[in-house]
Parts: sequence; structure tokens; C-alpha cells
Amino acid sequence: SSRPWSCTSPGIEVGGNDMRTFYTLVMVDPDSPSPSDPNLREYLHWLVTDIPGTTGAAFGQEVMCYESPRPTMGIHRFVFVLFQQLGR
Repeated sequence: SSRPWSCTSPGIEVGGNDMRTFYTLVMVDPDSPSPSDPNLREYLHWLVTDIPGTTGAAFGQEVMCYESPRPTMGIHRFVFVLFQQLGR
């Protein structure tokens, strides 16, 4: 990856009971660069699409390579959101 601070992405498992259902995983930092001045709000750390139900992020398409959080100031929130896709 050409992005700085890349490392092994977290292990994410997606539940469900149908591999024909697909999901998109988004990881953002809403407090970037600092909680007192979040002018880069919703900084994208990771984006994975087409994750089949019953599997995990490793089985999807990594659109944005994982960038490990490295907050420089203050306490940051890191938000994972899982969307069910309408199709593939």
C-alpha cells in the first residue's frame, strides 16, 4: 500500500445466513485531526465492498486499503459501519 502506516487489517466477521447477500464495511475517524478541530471529519481509514454474508472482510473487495489509526492529539472515536448492499 502507498498509504502511510498500513498494517494488518482487523479481523471482521459478518454474520447472516446467506452468502448471496453482500455487505460494505466503512471505517472512519470523525475526530481527525483532533477532537477540538475536526476539520478532516470522517477521515476514511478503510473501505471494503462485496463482503458475502457469513464470511468476513477478508473475502470482500478492498477499495481503500486499511490505514491503522494513529491519532496525534486527543481522544479519537473510530467508527465501523456495515451496510447491506442491494446487489453486487
